[in-house]
Amino acid sequence: MDTMKWLLLTYKVPPEPAAKRIALWRRLKGMGAIYLQNGVCLLPKTDDHVRRLKMLENEAAEMGGEAVILETVALDRAQEEKVIARFKADRDEAYREFIDKCDDFEKEIAKETEAEHFTYAELEENDVDLKKLQGWLEKIGKLDFYGGALAEEAARRLKGCEALLDTYAQRVFEAHDENR
Repeated sequence: MDTMKWLLLTYKVPPEPAAKRIALWRRLKGMGAIYLQNGVCLLPKTDDHVRRLKMLENEAAEMGGEAVILETVALDRAQEEKVIARFKADRDEAYREFIDKCDDFEKEIAKETEAEHFTYAELEENDVDLKKLQGWLEKIGKLDFYGGALAEEAARRLKGCEALLDTYAQRVFEAHDENR
């Protein structure tokens, strides 16, 4: 078995100010960490994660708390699979939320099309929304260390949103007599 190495961070920080504690939690979740319990989280071992956890260790100390970073491996394949399943579940939750936003995007385009509201302002607004979706999926993908089950569906849904906006844009151009 090729042993996977993880970084285990344990930390304890004062409950107040809550904003600093919450910011620390958000940063860890933003790195893709999974929490094994309060103040104990895990990330795949990479140079980037080592560097970022060391910076968070210093922040915890500045907050009057403490942190310990350990390199660890699973006891056996079953334990390793449990950990990987947790990472995948977190990513799939993010993909589900993303897919819900794709639904919203599709409904918005359908509403504007049904109302024959083919304006540049609406096109621009929807283009901004599509760019947000593209950036969001990219962020989720960077944290998808082990291939979440919904990754392909999310990518397919984004392509659908892109095609939908292209079709809507064509209708806007036609309404304004652009491509003739």
